[in-house]
Amino acid sequence: MEFRVFDLRADIINPDPQVVRGARSPEDAAKQVLGLQLSRSGLKRDLAARVYFQLPDQPLTMVRLYTASARPA
Repeated sequence: MEFRVFDLRADIINPDPQVVRGARSPEDAAKQVLGLQLSRSGLKRDLAARVYFQLPDQPLTMVRLYTASARPA
């Protein structure tokens, strides 16, 4: 399967995604590209990546991935 990873951490977003083949999940693909452990939930300000992929006979899917937010103690 092919994953297209968009890095959203910069002020200007590069319109050309990094393509990853052989990743197990969108999170794995983002980790290979960005070197960060990201999750599917988080605050809008912590949005780090969008990952697009398509399963056979399925529509294109997009997953938003967020950095882990530090929670006050």
